[in-house]
Amino acid sequence: MQRPRRLRRTPALRALTREIRLSAEQFILPLFIHEGVGDQEIRTMPGVLRHDLPGLLARVQEAHDLGIGSIILFGIPDHKDPHGSEAYAGGGIVQKAITEIKARFPTLTVIADTCLCEYTDHGHCGPLIPDGAGGWTVDNDAALPLLAQTAVSQARAGADIVAPSAMMDGQVGAIRAALDAAGFSDVPVMAYAVKYASGYYGPFREAAGSTPSVGDRASYQMDPAGGYREALREARLDVAEGADYLMVKPALAYLDVMRVVKDEFELPMVAYNVSGEYAMLKTAALAGMLDEKRTVLETLIAFRRAGADAIMTYHALDAARWLREDAGK
Repeated sequence: MQRPRRLRRTPALRALTREIRLSAEQFILPLFIHEGVGDQEIRTMPGVLRHDLPGLLARVQEAHDLGIGSIILFGIPDHKDPHGSEAYAGGGIVQKAITEIKARFPTLTVIADTCLCEYTDHGHCGPLIPDGAGGWTVDNDAALPLLAQTAVSQARAGADIVAPSAMMDGQVGAIRAALDAAGFSDVPVMAYAVKYASGYYGPFREAAGSTPSVGDRASYQMDPAGGYREALREARLDVAEGADYLMVKPALAYLDVMRVVKDEFELPMVAYNVSGEYAMLKTAALAGMLDEKRTVLETLIAFRRAGADAIMTYHALDAARWLREDAGK
C-alpha cells in the first residue's frame, strides 16, 4: 500500500517538501491617495483607506517594516475633466506621492497605475467620442498620447514601474516608445495584459470614484467568456510591444487563464487579487463565516500555484503579518 500520509504527518514534514511558498516580498500593496485632509474609510472595502499624504507615508512605513517590497499607487484628484489631465500633471497627486515615498524609502519598488479613469469626469479610460448610435465610446488613438504622457510624468517623479491598465489597443507600445524617448529606457512596463470586464471591480470603483457615468467598459476590457484565444492574443500583443511583466486581472475567477498565459510566455506573471475578491473574504470573515487567515493564505497560494510570480493584493499587510508570526513560532 502506498502511504502519502507519511509525508503529511507533522507540520515540519509538510513544510519540508512544499512546492508553493509565500513571501511578503512577492506581495504588491495597492494604495489610494486623495488630495483631501485625513484618511477616509471605504465602505465597500473594510480595512482599506483613502489616504492623504501623511497617512500614505505611515501606511508605506508599515508595509516596509513587514517586508513588503512593492506598492502600487492609485490617485483620486480634486479636479476631473474630460481628458483626465491630472493624470499627467507634473504636480499631480500620484506624482507628488511617488517623489515623497522614494525620498523616504529609496529601496521600495513604487509602481504607478497608468490610466485616466480616476481622473476623467466621465470615468472612462480615455476621451469620449460619439459612437454613431446615440451613445459614447472611448477614442482609442486619442487616449494613447495621454497615457504615454502620464507614464513619462510618473517615471520623471521616480516611479520604478509603470502599469498601464486602460486596455487601449497599442498602449504598451506607445508608452514604451515615450519612455525611451524621454530617457527612461530602464523603467519597466507592467502590462495589464489580460483584464476582464468584471463585476469584481465594484468596490474599487467606489474607492477611486471611477464608475463610468455613461455606458460601460465592455467594449475595451475583455469578455469573461472570451476564452483562452483572446487572452493569449492580448498577452502576445503586449509582449510584442515591449511589456516586461504580464498581469491577469481579476485573479481568483481566472486562475485557469493565468496558468495558460504563464505556460505560453516567459515574462514574470502578476496576479491582481482585486477589490471584489478582497471584499468577499473580508466581509465573510468579519461576519464570523470563515477563518480569515486560513482562507486568505489559501487563496494567495492558489495564485502562486496558477503561475503568479507576484501578487497584487489588498490582503498584503495582513498576510505579511501572518507569515512573520508563523515564521517566529
